[in-house]
Amino acid sequence: MTTPNNGDTVTIDYVLKRGDGQVVGNTEEVGPQEIQLGGGQIFPQIEQALTGMEVGDQQTVAIASDDAFGPRREELIMDIPRANLPPEPAPQPGMALQAQAPDGNPMTLFIVEVGEEAVKVDGNHPLAGEDVTFELTLREIKQAA
Repeated sequence: MTTPNNGDTVTIDYVLKRGDGQVVGNTEEVGPQEIQLGGGQIFPQIEQALTGMEVGDQQTVAIASDDAFGPRREELIMDIPRANLPPEPAPQPGMALQAQAPDGNPMTLFIVEVGEEAVKVDGNHPLAGEDVTFELTLREIKQAA
């Protein structure tokens, strides 16, 4: 029985669902994902589940919103004057904008409303405030050297 340990690289398939069961992401679209365990590349709950799995095993991991993408923060919803945006492409709801956070780090803002003078943007992760479930399948283990 071979299970992965910290430092090993695993290949997984997953289906990501909201708390209501709606699928919001999966490896069918992007291909299997490689993760180095212990590298902080994925939620700790998933790393913990993977360390007990063998190749071919499947497991469902539920993660509460505070431990997943965090709570929704109203201060991340703001209006930006349209004059501050490039004229093309025209802003549309759902469009992503790249901005700089006050701490200097890049952040993604999503346009939620377009008005005559301003656009309303939301800097929350689209899954903020949501409990999520990952359905995992362990495909491969590459043991650390």
